[in-house]
Amino acid sequence: MLNIDDTAVYTDFNALAKLKNEAKEKTPNAIKDVAKQFESVFVGMMLKSMRQAKLADGILDNSQSDFYRDMYDQQLSIHLSGENGMGLAEVIERQLSPDQSIAISKEQSIADYERRNLMIKAAKNSREQPSIMPMLDSLSTQSINSVSDFVNQLRPYAEQAAKKLGVDANILLAQSALETGWGKSIIKSKEGNSSHNLFNIKADRAWQGAKTAIETLEYKDGISKKEMAGFRSYESYQESFEDYVDFIKTNPRYKTAIKMAGKAERYMHELQQAGYATDPNYADKVIRIYNSTAISQGSDTLAQK
Repeated sequence: MLNIDDTAVYTDFNALAKLKNEAKEKTPNAIKDVAKQFESVFVGMMLKSMRQAKLADGILDNSQSDFYRDMYDQQLSIHLSGENGMGLAEVIERQLSPDQSIAISKEQSIADYERRNLMIKAAKNSREQPSIMPMLDSLSTQSINSVSDFVNQLRPYAEQAAKKLGVDANILLAQSALETGWGKSIIKSKEGNSSHNLFNIKADRAWQGAKTAIETLEYKDGISKKEMAGFRSYESYQESFEDYVDFIKTNPRYKTAIKMAGKAERYMHELQQAGYATDPNYADKVIRIYNSTAISQGSDTLAQK
């Protein structure tokens, strides 16, 4: 069994190679060590980005001083990720672990999200580490494999959004559950990347961010019809909730819905009345999910749309 302390120097390639072989076994101890090693890599990338953010070179800076500074930073990243680390290793360990049934508190979920985003944003600023980016992007979200995953992972973000709107968090979870089939039908790009669009908000002319065009089912005069439409894309589920809040609060047509925010069912009916969705039964479907035990208890029993 190899411990992270065995890799005490970043130039110890033999120890790193041994760590890679241990990781293939996917044992809890091996996964823990790999997670700590990756944390040290992320810390190193963050330090590198911070160094690059300086306004100008110092009068004594030269290629040699840069070389030794980089050596120091890489060694420092290993020490910072030592015994207690910075918390990111725990997140990576849960991502790599085959056992996804460990319950995570709301506070921990939010803390995990903030840690991941801090490291990801810092790493993306470094232009010299492109090979690690696909793995970094995968850390920005956790996989949703069941109704309980959907409810437990999204509840912290739903509650944050609900406070800003004055609504019950469960009605937001119910609405996003209907829109995405409990996370199973989230819109994806042509490359297969998730749009993280939990409310299927369309990319209108005012939208300046990324978007994905897909075929969608729209209703006109009670008759359904398929047509192509562009939808907004986000980097995370939390961004989706934040944009939903902004979308509702900045659209004048939803003023009445916001006034009814304290009454979840009235709020949803007013959203539909204002044209949020073309499905004539949209509000009733959301409310059915809202009143189900799937939302309140995170049941694994899939609710029907």
